[in-house]
Amino acid sequence: MREMTPQIVPPLDPTFCPSVLANRAFRNRVGRSGVPLVIGLERQNGHLSRFETRIFPTSHPEANQNWPYVEKLIKFLLWQRGAHTLYIGGSPEITARLSADYAQNGSRMRDAHFMERIYERPFRVVSIPTEDMPPANESGIVPSRDLNGCRVGFDLGASDRKACAIMDGQLIYSEEVIWEPRSQSDPAYHYREILAAIRSAASKLPHLDAVGGSAAGIHFENQPRYASIFRSVPPQNRPQVQNLFQRIEAELGVPLKVINDGDAAALAGAISLADNGVLGLSMGSSLAAGYIDLHGQISGWLNELASAPVDEAPNAPADDLSGGAGAGSQYLSQQGIFRLAPRAGLDLPQEAAPAERLAFAQEQLAAGHSGAIAIWQTLGIYLGYSLAHYADFYEIKHVLLLGRCTSGAGGSLILSAAQQVLEREFPSLANRIQIHLPDEKTRRLGQAIAAASLPHLPTFPSALT
Repeated sequence: MREMTPQIVPPLDPTFCPSVLANRAFRNRVGRSGVPLVIGLERQNGHLSRFETRIFPTSHPEANQNWPYVEKLIKFLLWQRGAHTLYIGGSPEITARLSADYAQNGSRMRDAHFMERIYERPFRVVSIPTEDMPPANESGIVPSRDLNGCRVGFDLGASDRKACAIMDGQLIYSEEVIWEPRSQSDPAYHYREILAAIRSAASKLPHLDAVGGSAAGIHFENQPRYASIFRSVPPQNRPQVQNLFQRIEAELGVPLKVINDGDAAALAGAISLADNGVLGLSMGSSLAAGYIDLHGQISGWLNELASAPVDEAPNAPADDLSGGAGAGSQYLSQQGIFRLAPRAGLDLPQEAAPAERLAFAQEQLAAGHSGAIAIWQTLGIYLGYSLAHYADFYEIKHVLLLGRCTSGAGGSLILSAAQQVLEREFPSLANRIQIHLPDEKTRRLGQAIAAASLPHLPTFPSALT
């Protein structure tokens, strides 16, 4: 059985079965009797990640437990690191099953199609002898972390857009505007709204030197490859989305750089903590994740932990994007709050926009509603077990929590419950990982401020037109 009972059971989710416990139980059973399984994930420009584990030999009486373990492991790695080609070394049988699952009409077809969209090439599963697996070939960029000059930073979420003006490291203006980008089919709406946000903040500066942005989704070289804020844009209009940020950069006449919102969260943590090994988690409309490695680099991985599984329960809710059960978005975002609200006796206004429903739940929390308190405690327990799971895939020294779900009293409840889980179930991790809940301003604006540091300044300022 993959299911494992946690020592700390979420008050509103008694069937929660953390993936970290199931995986560790499997690895403990395999022990020294296991055989190696080597996984290679090739992404853009020939970059490749490796992950090594052990499974039961085919002759072992528990060999049938290999598949549940490997199948969930592969799904996690795909959404964490990304790949257009998946190499499996050490088990032709598992390779064959994966090939069937990720083929057209297979159970993981949606995952394969997503990877094809991101990397713009067919998704493949390839069997390879273990000794022939290519070495790791990782990429990374080192952000400037420079806030000198006159800069604008923006953060584009699914429910609101934020913008800030920074002059020589000092925040002098910020704004938060509710918008509905996911329902808009005309990319002119997105162009107009994003440009308006930048211009509004820039109007508070004597001139504009550079613009940096944080945006929900996946972005390579200032091009959105997938972003929920553009999900209603029809295929024939996608070229206008792909070059949207280049067009804004040309109109402003200053350098503009956009990264994934999760990477911006991690960068915000690295800047504020003056350290590396930072996992940033933004608990907002969905779950955004990013990572600054021990060398201070943004990894180039997808870090789409919203679609990476954290729960093995048979009745675990499905992720909207991949269709997979037990994915992070249903546990560590406002989607989790909305899912738990009926169990908590909290009647949210269904006709309201998501941001307004979240605000209503937070008002009930501030008023001491016992069900609302239980919701945020449940999220904190989810977070504790999820962090232990993430620590099997990232080298983590710090975790930075951002996003609207951590605003107000909810942030402290989440933090307290997560730390309790680590201290009781994973004491070595509790000693190694520090969880940080920044002040309210940083929680709401940290990604926009960090993103402002991305571009390198030109040699002379450009006048704002």
